[in-house]
Amino acid sequence: MPAQPGRDRPTSPPAQAAEHAPEAPDLHDELFGLRLERWLPDCAAGLDEVYGEQAGPLLERVVTVLRGAHAARRPALRLLDQRRLLRPDWFQGPEMLGYAAYTERFAGDLRTVAGEEVLGYLGELGVTYLHLLPLLTPRPGDSDGGYAVMDYRSVRPDLGTNDDLAALADALHARGTSLCVDLVLNHVAREHEWAVRARAGEQRYRAFFRTFPDRTWPDAYEQTLPEVFPDFAPGSFTFDDELDAWVWTTFNSWQWDVDWSNPDVFVAYLEVVCHLANLGVDVLRLDAIAFLWKRLGTACQNEPEVHAITRALRAALRVVAPGVLLKAEAIVGPRDLVPYLGTGRHHGKVSDLAYHNSLMVQVWSMLASRDVRLAVHALRQFDPVPPTTSWITYLRCHDDIGWAVDDGDAAAVGLDGGAHRAFLSDWYTGSFPGSSARGLVFQHNEDTGDRRVSGTAATLAGLDAALVLPAGPERDAALQRVVDRVLLAHAVVMGFGGLPVLWSGDELALRDDLGWADEPGHEGDNRWAHRPRLPWRTDALGQDAAARHDPSTVAGRVFQGLVRLAAARRGTVQLHAAYPTEVLDPPDPGVLALLRRHPEGPMLGLYNVTEHPVEVTGWLLGLHGLHHAVDRLGGVPVRTDDAGSVVLEPYGVRWLVAA
Repeated sequence: MPAQPGRDRPTSPPAQAAEHAPEAPDLHDELFGLRLERWLPDCAAGLDEVYGEQAGPLLERVVTVLRGAHAARRPALRLLDQRRLLRPDWFQGPEMLGYAAYTERFAGDLRTVAGEEVLGYLGELGVTYLHLLPLLTPRPGDSDGGYAVMDYRSVRPDLGTNDDLAALADALHARGTSLCVDLVLNHVAREHEWAVRARAGEQRYRAFFRTFPDRTWPDAYEQTLPEVFPDFAPGSFTFDDELDAWVWTTFNSWQWDVDWSNPDVFVAYLEVVCHLANLGVDVLRLDAIAFLWKRLGTACQNEPEVHAITRALRAALRVVAPGVLLKAEAIVGPRDLVPYLGTGRHHGKVSDLAYHNSLMVQVWSMLASRDVRLAVHALRQFDPVPPTTSWITYLRCHDDIGWAVDDGDAAAVGLDGGAHRAFLSDWYTGSFPGSSARGLVFQHNEDTGDRRVSGTAATLAGLDAALVLPAGPERDAALQRVVDRVLLAHAVVMGFGGLPVLWSGDELALRDDLGWADEPGHEGDNRWAHRPRLPWRTDALGQDAAARHDPSTVAGRVFQGLVRLAAARRGTVQLHAAYPTEVLDPPDPGVLALLRRHPEGPMLGLYNVTEHPVEVTGWLLGLHGLHHAVDRLGGVPVRTDDAGSVVLEPYGVRWLVAA
């Protein structure tokens, strides 16, 4: 029925009345005002803590930046913001599964990643979060794997353009997948505009860096500074002839640390953050965040100002892009790590995500020692994290593995910390008797004896050693052990809670790239061995992504095993990141037991890290109300023996919930 004038819809006002009618408020401007009202106090609190009397004028500059960024935000991204505001736990659900890769080694360039073949591949795995490692324009030549950024506002030319990055973000969003990009906060390349202008004599940009006319202050700082790359970049200061001064260079001589005590630096990085968010980036990985603040007499890591700076950045970003997250790349000990997610006055107000490096280290430690007791003690040292945040859990990443085993944790279970770290280095480089791992030593520190290790998951799990065995039952059994180890390790990562992330190539059990040193700029960095190119077609080692559909291959068994793990995880509400993991007393030295309590009932994860069957007595299940349980990984009732015990096969896993 047609609408009746004056009833179902208003009639048009006379022209004269329309001229004097108040202008309708712009909804987006109103939302901006509301978010400014909500988040500006948080930003101010962080700035006050760091900048004191300078915080007031700085806050005014921040608001100016935010207004411009808000005006430039695309409608599609504004709609995505609103959807995420309606479901603020969007990144915490059990459906979240991440995948991390270098764009060029994964698929070539951004346009190819956005193509149907690559997005379909990620869809097969169940990926809902894609982390593309540093793709902003780096310095020419050696760039520390892309982490020496020359221009934060452009994409590496061989990977594409800003428009390509925005198009990829849109394609991922259409599939319900978020995009993570690296933002290096601690340093820039010597070739960055800020450093170029500093060397040209512009005092404003010289003040972006920590410079010293002689070695007096550098020598004083060096007394307590650890070395990140002792082999090829000893020391933390470099004399620059053009600057005619010593400049702080924590990582490499061509990576200049910026001075975050300068308010201009905060504004410059806020502009970069807003720029990337407006391209469609959903998560910003804050690289080297632990090093931001320098204080004499300390290691210049994890200082309180780091958390205040991050809080201010996060709050400012919420005003423009409330659906965008910050992820802390802080590879530090338990007591220092939890504050990156927010403790005390910063509770839940710092980063939204942080890497659980200790879990990764302990998984490899358990597999080598066939003993979970060190892992149990170490994992219990973590304080609870804010329920609005999430761990990033992972088995491998682009970096080497540093054996971050605390001496106190080791002593608590009767081990010598130094000896255990040496054992792990020996085991995973194949020099320990009986080891089938074939990793590479990275950065041997002769002063401390520490030796970090490079290697893909499959290489560290013994695939290279298995493949040289003569064809026959022994070789087949060795290959199956590799599959079992890789899947067990990923089951721990996926069953721990948080947001699990797969490292590119590990889903296909790719081996180390034996030609890692042949590419210019890679010669001195064997981490490129575990950054192989994904073989969309058969490569020199006979590896092929198509093998993921062939269950007779190691690649097929690993890939399909991960698909099954991800599918089981998606339907397991207990794995929502808001609920903490309880590390139980081990029912056997070879079995890790993890409990996750949830209003719908608990989930008990059992992980046998040995190559032998292990019996878990039924009392453990009964203690947690799981007399009648279902294994989420098989969807069937748990089989027990006559005494009610559960038998875990070699490298066996159970995710038990009430039937």
